[in-house]
Amino acid sequence: MATAISGPRVLLRQLRETMAEPLASQARLDKIVTLIAQNMHADVCSFYVLRDDGALELFATRGLAESAVHLTTLRLGEGLVGIIAKQAEPLSLENAPAHPAFAYRPETGEDPFLAFLGVPVLRAGQTLGVLVVQNREAHLYGEDEIEAMLTTATLLAEMMSTADFDALIKPGQDIELRRPRTFHGTGFTDGVALGQVVLHDPRVVVTNFVAEDTEAEQVRMRAALDQMRLSIDDMLSHGDMVASSDHREILESYRMFAHDRGWVDRLTEAIENGLTAEAAVERVQNDTRARMMRSTDPYIKDRLHDLDDLANRLLRVLTGDGNAMGHKDLPENAILIARNMGPAELLEYDRTRLRAVVLEEGASISHVAIIAKSLGLVAVGQAENAVALSESGDDIIVDGATGQVHLRPTADMIQVYVDKVRLTAKRRAHYLELKDRPSVTRDGVAVTLFHNSGIVADLPMLRDTGAAGVGLFRTELQFMIASRLPRLKEQVELYAEAIRLTEGKPIVFRLLDIGGDKVIPYLRSEAEENPAMGFRSLRLALDRQGLLRIQIRALLQAANGGPMKILVPMVTDAWEFRQTRLVVNREVERLVHEGRPVPSRLELGAMIEVPSLLWELDHVLPEADFVSIGSNDLVMFLTAADRGNKRVAKSYDPIALPRLRALKHIVDMSRRYNVPLTMCGELAGRPIEALALMSIGMTRLSMSPPSVGPIKEMVLGTELMPIRNSVSAALLEGAHGPDIRQLLLEWVERQGLVI
Repeated sequence: MATAISGPRVLLRQLRETMAEPLASQARLDKIVTLIAQNMHADVCSFYVLRDDGALELFATRGLAESAVHLTTLRLGEGLVGIIAKQAEPLSLENAPAHPAFAYRPETGEDPFLAFLGVPVLRAGQTLGVLVVQNREAHLYGEDEIEAMLTTATLLAEMMSTADFDALIKPGQDIELRRPRTFHGTGFTDGVALGQVVLHDPRVVVTNFVAEDTEAEQVRMRAALDQMRLSIDDMLSHGDMVASSDHREILESYRMFAHDRGWVDRLTEAIENGLTAEAAVERVQNDTRARMMRSTDPYIKDRLHDLDDLANRLLRVLTGDGNAMGHKDLPENAILIARNMGPAELLEYDRTRLRAVVLEEGASISHVAIIAKSLGLVAVGQAENAVALSESGDDIIVDGATGQVHLRPTADMIQVYVDKVRLTAKRRAHYLELKDRPSVTRDGVAVTLFHNSGIVADLPMLRDTGAAGVGLFRTELQFMIASRLPRLKEQVELYAEAIRLTEGKPIVFRLLDIGGDKVIPYLRSEAEENPAMGFRSLRLALDRQGLLRIQIRALLQAANGGPMKILVPMVTDAWEFRQTRLVVNREVERLVHEGRPVPSRLELGAMIEVPSLLWELDHVLPEADFVSIGSNDLVMFLTAADRGNKRVAKSYDPIALPRLRALKHIVDMSRRYNVPLTMCGELAGRPIEALALMSIGMTRLSMSPPSVGPIKEMVLGTELMPIRNSVSAALLEGAHGPDIRQLLLEWVERQGLVI
């Protein structure tokens, strides 16, 4: 019977010394399994590595036949080793050959061995291999021995991530850790980007695994836990962290985990076994993540991100590492990967080096997606597990059109996408050739194309696209980026610069649309059950009229005697629009009183995005100089489907009969009152949706700059009147008529349109 282990701390020190020795890769691995066998008083120690083809290959052994190394393999789920790899859990058996899943490999010579202990080698919760010890005599390995093996496996996982380990891999094969992966997400923008991974919130890299003084490490761990708990409590006591907010719920989860006795005990035990405090956090998080990933309970899987974030927070406290990689340290072709992020965070990066953004969460009409489009970045969301499985510096390809993200792609796949990028470049060149052509259909219907914008950096693109101007300039981004409320002078400078860069083309400034999911850190707000339908946008502005007056004053001063178009967002009732006009009129009077130039032509428009306004149009339109449709919110409110919730966001077609009828009503009413109407939502930048808008009489479309070329090409090739007649008939037929989208696709095919 095997005797007690001589101590994991002794083994860890021996392994660390072995890794530092100038040995060949196989010799080092052979020495490692020998040391483990000696320390565990085992007759056998074997190390199996999971290959990218799903096979577990014997990489090293002490006690089995050496000729079986790199020859013996087991499939994932096959035999005891395969079960451990698949389930990512330790397995201890007194008589291994008696187990029904035992798979005998005669070339290994393992006949005489009864006692068996195998543990998974994990990294980020993913199985990389299996570490096994065996004894001739029947013996059930206990908790101390299992814990010692798991601790040792942590060190092996790190060794596998080094370049030195590559020498052990056969040509034409790779290991699971480095295998190519494909994530199937949702494309936010078209285009293809090839580059290197940059993690937005990079994991802290643990470099020191073996503790010199375990008591000192325990003291460090207790201090770090106390500091982290205090910081969480401090954030929870902050004035704007009131009950029922999403942020508070997340922090409450953090606090629950941070005080969990079982979690803390496992950290303490890992340190007792010889790991540093940092390595203990990584070891425990690996085990926990592996279990949670394989859980079928959706609640437990949802909590995985919380525990990942908490572990990373604790590692940052232990290492004093505020951010492992500064935003300035970007590779030439950086592709940013994040769980989620706000538009202000995206704008902090060097846009000359950034090529794409990949999010695990997010929706195509989220604000970060809109900014990504505005910057001309390829963007994909809902790429599950992309953060955990990526390492900074990994090669990556992002395909916005299909929503696919290829991590560590093969050479063949890279070549395919290089060719695709060349074709995309040719299409861009083609769109440049179209920029000076009037945007008119084959049968003479003029369609005016504008940009949506929110930052001055993308305004020079007007020259490249040939757009008629800026149909929507989102002024809130300046407020979301700033650490304090922008002063009057700062606002004037921004608006004046935007006007200068449009070079005489019209620009429509939308008043602040903040609140809801557009959080302004320096403006205190209360938590709301439904923030999208709460105290936001115009409601907030009319309540805090000082904020509204300063912005209108800045816009009027920025005009400097030239024309000015101001768009009022989220108008719900006609009286709100009238109240805003009163504020504008008072600010004009103030300019006159101060002897400053007033705009040569001042136009005030209403944004139609709240359904109730559809029955107020006969009151609003006579008082508005122009109107714009915000389709993102309008469709969300019409369908009662949260656009940020991926379970329902795709459930309703925005151009299906009910929504298209609502849009047609707005078009007809605007025509009746002779008020210019522009579509400013995301619908305008999608070819089929844009064709639907044109078919109901909408001829002013505002979109992200990269969408202008494809939409113009579609306009130039369209004979619109037959499509209009067909769609009009379908709207009249109602539920008995054809599906609108399918009808338009048939017209696209019939007219040979490029979409």
